[in-house]
Amino acid sequence: MRPIDILFVHNNFPAQFRNLAMKFARMPGVRVKAISSPPAPGLSDVDMHRYRMPDMRRNTAHPFAKRFDVECRRAEMVLYEAAQLKQAGFFPQVIYVHPGWGEALPLRNLFPDATLCTYSEFYYAPRGTDVGFDKEFDTFGVDGEVRISLRNASTLLALTDCDFSIAPTRWQYSVFPQEFRPKIHIVHDGLDFSKFALEPQRRATSIQGLDIAEEDEVITFVSRSLEPYRGFHIFMRALPDILAARPRARVLILGNDGVSYGAAPRQHASWRNYMLDELGQHIDFSRVHFMGWVDYASYMAVLRRSDAHVYLTYPFVLSWSMLEAMALECLVIGSDTPPVAEVITHEESGLLVPFFDRNALANQIIDVLAEPERYRAIRRRARETVTSRYDFEASCWPKHVELLREYCYSRHVLNLLDKPVKTPASPRRHR
Repeated sequence: MRPIDILFVHNNFPAQFRNLAMKFARMPGVRVKAISSPPAPGLSDVDMHRYRMPDMRRNTAHPFAKRFDVECRRAEMVLYEAAQLKQAGFFPQVIYVHPGWGEALPLRNLFPDATLCTYSEFYYAPRGTDVGFDKEFDTFGVDGEVRISLRNASTLLALTDCDFSIAPTRWQYSVFPQEFRPKIHIVHDGLDFSKFALEPQRRATSIQGLDIAEEDEVITFVSRSLEPYRGFHIFMRALPDILAARPRARVLILGNDGVSYGAAPRQHASWRNYMLDELGQHIDFSRVHFMGWVDYASYMAVLRRSDAHVYLTYPFVLSWSMLEAMALECLVIGSDTPPVAEVITHEESGLLVPFFDRNALANQIIDVLAEPERYRAIRRRARETVTSRYDFEASCWPKHVELLREYCYSRHVLNLLDKPVKTPASPRRHR
């Protein structure tokens, strides 16, 4: 019998598709392939096909069109890789693609019979979400606002092509234009809870050579990049008061010095340098440890030892790290911004503070460290919240199954899902 072919397209595969791709790859009779860029980590169970981007140093496109020009060139590279798969006999019945880099642009034309699902991660707007939220750093004029709006071009084209789309959270779904929301379904990436078994907390421990004593009070902060989008500046400004009030406090900061979102500081090599220059002598750096980007085992060890975990974000995409911290019963002190407040109910599954109020953040952390027993029930409810809503096997995979049952007309895929084959009543809208 002909195998079922599933294709994933993401420039940093597996990224948001990790659990879904692994689920399909472990099914008998299913071939899973992925198209991605060379730096992508990939998955051992998935056949990777990597494209290379052309030299873009001479891009002469209009400033408004430069991003879309890059996305079109990326789409061309994806087209070449996907065409080779097709010539080799790989005909995906289902395609999952993140459209944010232009990689979805050629897929409908190349595979007209595939069920195409896009990932609706974020819709950019010049006001009302991330842009304009932090007045300290936003300096956009009208030209900048136009460029921000034009970042949605590839995503909008993909939404017209797709059969359905998925957004990881209700708030991320809500930022998309009303006319596209009927196509978008809320399905989180999900957590693999086999990785989050609770273990007895070892107070005295060593993590990547950093010795932590039993009586130390550990404050943790995790972000892929240490930057304003994730509240790094607010957190750093809260530290002098925290360290003064809690002499046994140790601060473990995980993240690199690059920029994942927003812009780099103008006169400093990194946002960390920016904040060190601002705070300088006001922080006892013998108790503040910048650990960089650590391996997954060390990351988990940091979360397991945390007494207070800080997660701040602009109104932007929600990080996996906050959910992973909650899954390990960390006490999360989060920003009272829509992505966080969707998950955390204040004083039930975590604690919320105004994003810009460094004093409120400092006072809440000090209180948590002073009275840990008072917050133990909140830690348990944090894990219960994540378990009930974000467990991939129990909550997220069944939603994927229902969506495929609704939108996929491949006899083989429906049989795989134990669903009787249905006959479409009318041609699909994109034909």
